[in-house]
Amino acid sequence: MNATPEQLIAANKANVDTIFSLTAKAFESLEKLVELNMTASRAALADVAEHTQAMMGAKDAQEILALQASALQPIAEKTAAYSRHLYDIASAAGAELGKTVEGKAADAQTTLSGMVDAAARNAPAGSETAVAVMKSAVAAANNVADSMQKAVKQASDMMEANYNAVSAQAVNAARTTGAATTSAARKRA
Repeated sequence: MNATPEQLIAANKANVDTIFSLTAKAFESLEKLVELNMTASRAALADVAEHTQAMMGAKDAQEILALQASALQPIAEKTAAYSRHLYDIASAAGAELGKTVEGKAADAQTTLSGMVDAAARNAPAGSETAVAVMKSAVAAANNVADSMQKAVKQASDMMEANYNAVSAQAVNAARTTGAATTSAARKRA
């Protein structure tokens, strides 16, 4: 099956459109990342300034300890929120890339199947075995690709579940530690 010049031009145009689309999505993700980092930096600077002022106004060591302990939980929660936003940005970018790759893979599978079918129709008599082997090979390759896509999806889902569990544990640990430290500082006072 020979491609016509029009088909080659259309295929190249589609590939260039895909590249530009992916580049635009990458820039969107980068913009979101920069915005997230700027917002987090501003908030961190404001928190540090506020905490420093509170520390400067502390009357004794117990109050300083209590202030330090009370700062631990919000820091852990903000860090977990930042990590979640970062993960969301990366996941969205990865999902967009995956969707594009899956679409291109499906197009390639369709094209290959069409070429095999065309070859089968135009094959000389007696080549039925070779055509059957070719169709079997294409079907096996499609099955492998589908299995790989499912495995990647399962791994991604598992990673997200593990990330959520670890984030929740970190925030809970910070709450527990902060509460215990605050309680200990108050007892000393």
